[in-house]
Amino acid sequence: MTELTASPWLDKFARFLSAERQLSRYTVRNYLNELHRVGALLPAANWQSVSHEQLKAALAKLHRQGLSPRSLSLCLSAQKQFFEYLLREQQIAANPAVQLSAPKQGKPLPKNLDADSIDHLLDIDVTDPISARDKALMELFYSSGLRLAELASLNVNDIDLKAAELKVVGKGSKERLLPVGSVAIAAIEQWLNYRATMPQHDEALFISQRGGRLSHRGIQARLSYWGQQQLLAAKVHPHKLRHSFATHLLEASGDLRAVQELLGHANLATTQIYTSLDFQHLAKVYDGAHPRARKRKN
Repeated sequence: MTELTASPWLDKFARFLSAERQLSRYTVRNYLNELHRVGALLPAANWQSVSHEQLKAALAKLHRQGLSPRSLSLCLSAQKQFFEYLLREQQIAANPAVQLSAPKQGKPLPKNLDADSIDHLLDIDVTDPISARDKALMELFYSSGLRLAELASLNVNDIDLKAAELKVVGKGSKERLLPVGSVAIAAIEQWLNYRATMPQHDEALFISQRGGRLSHRGIQARLSYWGQQQLLAAKVHPHKLRHSFATHLLEASGDLRAVQELLGHANLATTQIYTSLDFQHLAKVYDGAHPRARKRKN
């Protein structure tokens, strides 16, 4: 135990948190644990002499040791409040932790739909143009792992039905070529037959009843509608279908780099920069792993 971790000011701070701040025993304990953690790394003789640079170095060391962003954030919060208390008690002239910042916490990936839920969602009886359109756009979402903006911006000439390929322009105007599964191709062909009978004021692949491009909000609303209509327990939205595509394909293929390339996304659970792969390799991984893919003829 160091002089810092044995400091009577930690006990005084704990009493302050309990009595004046009325924080729970659990929260007070966590704050003290974090102060003990960082105190063990500081070279200062006492808390009153701790510098900004020493705190910054201690946080960096904890980060290198693998402490999660959430834990680092808690550790930093404990420091800021403790030094604010010492400032209030006139033990220090300035808070050395006030300008420190913890690494940003990554947003958790949304839960995906399992394969049975996907099958149930997409088991739609096509009876009119709207149901045909909705089935096609959901099949394409799941078939190719598109972003909402990518799907909404698709034009009829972006898809090659015979080759079962789709041209997509993603973030940063980066173009990529994607394979499309046979189930999605069949749904799109059925939709295009209906589309030909509708008013057409746009070259968009997916149009509204009035003939204009289907909006982002319109697509989101249709997915939500079908999730409720098919009695799915989970809410259905575009990114959930994209994440389900990635999860199912990754589980079946184990090829993270190929899945990243198909997504047009450099960060899938990691920040690793992917290596560009040729389309034939992507098509091979896709055909071998995607639940609704067709087998290509050699």
